[in-house]
Amino acid sequence: MRGASAERVAEAVAARESLFDSRGFAGRLPDDRLVRDSLGRQPIFAEGDGDAEWSFAPGDLADPEPLPAGHVCDPASGDSEQIFSLPDPPTASDAREAVLDLEGALREALASVAPDDLAVAFSGGVDSAVVASAFDAPLYVVGFPESHDVAAARRAARLMGREDALRVVELSPSDAERAVPEVARATGRTNAMDVQIALPLYLAAERAARDGYDRLAVGQGADELFGGYAKVARAPEDPRVEAETVRGAAREAVGTLPDQLERDVLALRAAGVEPVAPLLDDRVVRTALSLPGDLLVDSRGERKKAFRLAAREFVPDGVAFREKKAVQYGSLVAREVDRLARQAGFKRRMDDHVSKYVASRVGE
Repeated sequence: MRGASAERVAEAVAARESLFDSRGFAGRLPDDRLVRDSLGRQPIFAEGDGDAEWSFAPGDLADPEPLPAGHVCDPASGDSEQIFSLPDPPTASDAREAVLDLEGALREALASVAPDDLAVAFSGGVDSAVVASAFDAPLYVVGFPESHDVAAARRAARLMGREDALRVVELSPSDAERAVPEVARATGRTNAMDVQIALPLYLAAERAARDGYDRLAVGQGADELFGGYAKVARAPEDPRVEAETVRGAAREAVGTLPDQLERDVLALRAAGVEPVAPLLDDRVVRTALSLPGDLLVDSRGERKKAFRLAAREFVPDGVAFREKKAVQYGSLVAREVDRLARQAGFKRRMDDHVSKYVASRVGE
């Protein structure tokens, strides 16, 4: 079992207790069934042909099928049942108390992480900065020369007094070219978006592992939990969401986490580190689910409002209230992979040309 003891998880299964102060779990229960937590924070796979074999790494299996988040499965029979679902707590009525509760949850989650052999993936945004604030550890930022993320990380490190801890992994075209098939094979995905998102994480983790660090702390989860996406802010008008409210749209975003975390965890492990995601601690998740819509997106359209207000206790305001580009764009990785695709003959007039390029590289 990863993420918690098998005995504690068995208790949670019996009580259908989806959140109990872990950062996610998956593995084999004492009765030999497989289990995965409600947010899918730990991936686990079973043979798709009904064989009893299972693994945390899909490459170990001939026909791997991910266990859905929140499910318990008998790997011999293939029978699966959803045991866990995320709670739907009452909406917090006092904004100040809600922010204080979130601050306390963040503090407890960060304090629960052992600092040994730990590095931090650092983009200069509020998510990774809050994580970085808790640890005397090196901060790794990845990007091409003149990229937004490298500049932002330098500025944030300066504001936080952590300039000496910052380690810039400046990329070259050959780095991206080499890593594209490695990331695709590690994640089992060839679509452009997944590879472009995972690639900066993979390269940061690779450098941290080379420098001797076994674990990489990441800021994953904050956008989903706290209303960080434009489509959530525009609910219900945005056609990408079904919900009629901002709070409902944020809940939809949380539902995308299992698929995203599977990709990120597999990429990071393939690079040689074990990911640590304090912002996905059960205590933080529980508090986030109770936030009202105006503490996710305020009346001026500022996203992640409650998280930014709580973050002021950990980082300077210039970091807490800074907007950030998505990692694939802020690092310029998406631009470079697109260039590599076109250079290899996959022109933009082709449908999904970057995905076709990635697929062509996997068999090399």
